[in-house]
Amino acid sequence: MIEFADLVAAGRVRKDVPLAPFTTYRRGGVAAWYYPATTPESLEILVPPDVPVLVLGRGSNLVVASRGFPGLVIHLQHAPSEITIDDSHLEAPGGVPLPQVARRAADEAVGGLSFFVGIPGSVGGAVRMNAGCHGTETRDVLAHATTWNLRRGEKSRRGPDELGLAYRHSDLTDDDIVLSARFRGVPSTTEAEEAAMREVSRWRRHHQPGGTLNAGSVFRNPEGDAAGRIIDELGLKGLSRGGAHVSHRHANFIEAHPTATPEEIHDLMAEVRATVEARTGIRLEPEIRFVGFDA
Repeated sequence: MIEFADLVAAGRVRKDVPLAPFTTYRRGGVAAWYYPATTPESLEILVPPDVPVLVLGRGSNLVVASRGFPGLVIHLQHAPSEITIDDSHLEAPGGVPLPQVARRAADEAVGGLSFFVGIPGSVGGAVRMNAGCHGTETRDVLAHATTWNLRRGEKSRRGPDELGLAYRHSDLTDDDIVLSARFRGVPSTTEAEEAAMREVSRWRRHHQPGGTLNAGSVFRNPEGDAAGRIIDELGLKGLSRGGAHVSHRHANFIEAHPTATPEEIHDLMAEVRATVEARTGIRLEPEIRFVGFDA
């Protein structure tokens, strides 16, 4: 374990680093402090309570305000080569991209993890948000995750129930980092898993806006319904704020023009949310995380 002040003194923490390149929207201000962590061991640090912390994976569900983040951004940068497989179980560090997990599992004839190819986040993000698609969630395949608490300097290993995994939710706090996760697969064939991944990718191309600046689904689906269906039914496709607009392909996506600001994305989300609540009584909860905004 190493303390934050020691990281700064050793030159392993940089100041005033732009965060836009690390998010799928390619927007946002600077991090006051930035720490790239390339191994799970490098994440075992102790951060004082007065330093705000943001754990960053692939930035696929994140919007950072133009004024940036006034604390420490810990950026998980783990290589797919660190994935290990034994007896149809796959283990990967928190910063490994989920599509790489799916592809490695397919290469090793491990089934049940192909849905990860359709999620653009990281292993840590999948655990934190219980990410899922095509009827499967992370909790369905997670054996356990190893986490580190940045304030207490404590490591723990917990299963899905102990993590409180529910629909797009976990009990992990901003002070917790997912060091690694172990997933349960099933025996399969490479051919079968590659076919399953192609089907997931085909569905995404057909139903979701590809090749655009977006951060995936904006809102969680309310119980028994779909946020995209509700927004579409209210005629909100194409609604815009500056350079941001509700996608014509899928109403639960907000696409951004290269000139869009983070504030325009945030304000459009808020307008859609307020309109849906006013006209249906349904209060949609954001799936995207907004950092640095007043509300």
